[in-house]
Amino acid sequence: MTTHPETHPELPPLVPAPRHQRWGSGSPFSLDSATPLHAGPGTEGVARWLRATVGAATGLPLDPGASPDAPGISLTVDPDLAPEAYRLLVDGQGGVRVEGGAAAGVFWGAQTLRQLLGPEAFRRAPVVRRDAWAVPEVVVEDAPRFGWRGMMLDVARHFRPKDDVLRQLDLLAAHKLNVFHFHLTDDQGWRVEIKRHPKLTEVGAWRPRTKYGHRASPLWEDRPHGGFYTQDDIREIVAYARERHIRVVPEIDIPGHSQAAIAAYPELGNTDVVDTTELGVWDTWGVNPNVLAPTEAVLRFYEGVFEELLGLFPADTSPFLHIGGDECPKDQWKRSPTAQARIAELGLKDEDELQSWFIRHFDSWLSARGRRLIGWDEILEGGLARPSPTTTLPDVLRTGLSSRAAVSSWRGYAGGIAAARAGHDVVMCPEQQVYLDHRQHGGADEPVPIGYVRTLEDVYRFEPVPPQLTAEEARHVLGAQANVWTEVMETRERVDYQVFPRLVAFSEVAWSELPAAAERDFAAFEARLDGHRSRLDALGVDYRPPGGPHPWQRRPGVLGRPIEGAPPNV
Repeated sequence: MTTHPETHPELPPLVPAPRHQRWGSGSPFSLDSATPLHAGPGTEGVARWLRATVGAATGLPLDPGASPDAPGISLTVDPDLAPEAYRLLVDGQGGVRVEGGAAAGVFWGAQTLRQLLGPEAFRRAPVVRRDAWAVPEVVVEDAPRFGWRGMMLDVARHFRPKDDVLRQLDLLAAHKLNVFHFHLTDDQGWRVEIKRHPKLTEVGAWRPRTKYGHRASPLWEDRPHGGFYTQDDIREIVAYARERHIRVVPEIDIPGHSQAAIAAYPELGNTDVVDTTELGVWDTWGVNPNVLAPTEAVLRFYEGVFEELLGLFPADTSPFLHIGGDECPKDQWKRSPTAQARIAELGLKDEDELQSWFIRHFDSWLSARGRRLIGWDEILEGGLARPSPTTTLPDVLRTGLSSRAAVSSWRGYAGGIAAARAGHDVVMCPEQQVYLDHRQHGGADEPVPIGYVRTLEDVYRFEPVPPQLTAEEARHVLGAQANVWTEVMETRERVDYQVFPRLVAFSEVAWSELPAAAERDFAAFEARLDGHRSRLDALGVDYRPPGGPHPWQRRPGVLGRPIEGAPPNV
C-alpha cells in the first residue's frame, strides 16, 4: 500500500498518488551545478525536457557529464516494466535513477522527480539562487490504471491561441494525463486550416458577435470573435505533445454542429429546405438545426478534409479521429426530398439510420487508412444495436460500426455499457461526473453557473468502469476523459478556473489504483492537494480557491442555468 506523505509533513505530496512509495530516513541527494544528467538510449527526449523545465527553474545546467558512473540523474529504459510504468530511486550517495518501461514511463518518473524538488521547480526561472537542491530519499514504483487519461478542450466556441494550447499540454503532462482531445469545429467556428477548402477559415473561423452567458441571457459581446490554427501551428502542437507523450485526438463535427462549415460552403447544407446562403457562423449556444446534407458531394468534401488532417496528425501519435456525431436534429432531413430519396435508395428505415449510414461511411474510410473512428455515444443510434439475449456478438457488429470504432460515453454510462457489451472500446466521460464546464458550487458567486453542481469531491469519486460490465467487457474501457466546453469560458483564466483543481482529482482517478468510489479517502487527497496548490501557483494557474472565487473570478449579472439536476443545454 502507498504510504502518503501526510504522515511526513516535511515531504512533498505526490499527485496523482503512486502505487507504492517508501520514504527513506537517510540524507537527501543534492543537485548542484556539477550534477550530471545521464540519458540512456531512448530517453534523450526526457533529458531535453528536464533541462528545459527543471534546468530553467533551478538554474542548473544538468550537463551530460564526463563519466556515466558519476552520481547524478540517470534515465534508463527497462523493458521488464510496462511502457508507462516507472521506478524512481533517490539515494543520498548514489543519486537519482529514473527507470521506465519506455520513454513514456521515464517521462512520468521525471514528472514525479519535479514534484520532489518543490513548487519552485515549476517556475520558468529561478526565484532564489541556490547552490544545491535537495531531493528526499525515496523509492517510487508506479504505473497507470488506464491507458487513456484525457482532457477535451473546446476551442470552437471560444478560440484559444496556440500558446494557450501548448500551456495546456504542459498542464496535462504535469498531472500524467496522456490524451488531448482537440475539439476543432462546431457551429460557432472552424479552427483548422484546410488548404483545399480555404473558406472554412476565411469565413468559418469568425463570427460577428457572441452570446454572453447562457443562450437565454440578454447580453452580447458585440465584437468579432475567432481565429484558427495554420497547418504549421497544428504540426507544432502535435510535436510538442509528442515530446510530452501526449496523444492528440482531433475532432471534426459531422453531421451536426456544422453551421460554421455551411456558412463557408452553403452547398454543404440542406439547400432544398433551407436558404443556406443566409446562414452565418452561429453566434449563440444550443443545439443547432442546420446539419449537413446526406449527399455524395458532402462525403467527398469531408474526405478531403480528413485527408489533410491525417497528414497533420500522424498515426503514431494520433491513431484516432473523432467525428462528433452528437446532437444531430433530423427535422431538415425529414423535410428534405434529397434526404428522403437517399433513405429510400439505401433501404434505410428512418433518419436515425441515415445518420448511422453517414457515420459508418467514415468509419470504413478511416479504417481503410489504418485509423480508428471515435464518436460521441449518439453514433450508436440507428446503427450499432444493443445486444439482446439471443443476439451473438458478430450479429451485433454486422448491424453497425466496425469493431475498430470507439465510443465517447457522455450521456451517462449507458452508451458506454452498450458499446462495451458489443465489443467496442469506450472512453468514459459522463456529463454528470466529468464535464468541467459545470459549476463547482451552488453559491451565487460562481461565474456563469452552468449545469450540475459537481464538486471536487464528486470528481474524485468518479468511477470510470461501470459495475454492470463483466471483466471481459470492462477490458473495452480504454480509460476516462474530462471535457471542457467553452461557451461561457471566454478567456484562459476562465478555463483555468473551471478546470482546476478538479482536473487534479480527475488525474488521480485516471492514473491511480483507488478503492471503490465510496471508500476513497478524500480527506487524504485534499491534504495532498493543499501542498499541490503551491505548484499550481508557480505554474500561474488561476484555479478556484477552496473558499470560493476571488473577486476577479466572479461574473455578476451574467445569466447561467443554475438548476440542479437539469441538463444544461447550453
